[in-house]
Amino acid sequence: MSLRRYAVRRLGLGVLQVLAVATLVFLLVRALPGDAAVALAGDNPDPRRIEEIRVAMGLDQPALERWWAWLSGLPRLDLGVSLISGRPVSEFLLDGLGPTAALAVLTLVLLVPVSVLVGVLAALREGGVLDRVLTAISVGLHSIPEFALAIVLIALFGVQLRWLPPTAVGAGGNLLAHPEVLVLPLVVLLARPICSISRLVRAGMIDALASDHVRHARRLGIGVTRIRFAHALPNALAPAVQQVARTTDWLLGGVIVVEAVFVIPGLGTALVDAVAGRDLPVVQGLAVVFAVTTVLVNLLADLAAFRLAPRSAGLA
Repeated sequence: MSLRRYAVRRLGLGVLQVLAVATLVFLLVRALPGDAAVALAGDNPDPRRIEEIRVAMGLDQPALERWWAWLSGLPRLDLGVSLISGRPVSEFLLDGLGPTAALAVLTLVLLVPVSVLVGVLAALREGGVLDRVLTAISVGLHSIPEFALAIVLIALFGVQLRWLPPTAVGAGGNLLAHPEVLVLPLVVLLARPICSISRLVRAGMIDALASDHVRHARRLGIGVTRIRFAHALPNALAPAVQQVARTTDWLLGGVIVVEAVFVIPGLGTALVDAVAGRDLPVVQGLAVVFAVTTVLVNLLADLAAFRLAPRSAGLA
């Protein structure tokens, strides 16, 4: 199968996945217990006020009409209006996108080279002291939940030693202007993915170095460095690239935890506030954004894996 045909097929599947997630989110939000109009009307609400809120929210319309109206607005980025503030949901997304994008992009930019470096070093020293030390650190870090690691880092480096800010309070939405507040959140977000991806790179590198084509390359007199990085490493990267996509799925949830712990005003914080206030349009909009991001990242990862190992990707 050609790369173009594979990309078209995966893109079509991705569109169907986004539609399915959007529909599921709509149904789940509508299935939440309680009446959103009553909750928004406050204590001892006036029935007339409740009815006005229901009309404003479109709750007086059939569910099928509300679903189609909301779904048809997605291609225009019309995600509805916040029930709490009256602002368009897209404005909430734009306000929280900067901090979340900064965290996610920096995490992915650092994740790939660091994971590959650690995995290659461990593979080239298989069974040695360095390999055992890296393995022990990986197992230890991977077993620590994100929120627990965040609290430990805040207590040690933010409160006890005072080397770094414990939270992002006062930094505003432009975190890049205050890089010191990014250090601890990035360490938390990177800890577990580096452990899992580096182990995959290590295992893939060891298998590739023991493969027939690498042994044949050695018999041809090709240099060790070229064998390692031109022949063995590309084969070791295919499963790691797919793991990066799965890590991005996890990263969306990890960002919510990290933003809550470090008080970062991003999409995760907006989602938590929206759930607490039953701001259903904001919850729906954020869920769709996370779904689209997940589908796109998985699509790119599958294309990269297909390019690195077309036979295995085509059979998947």
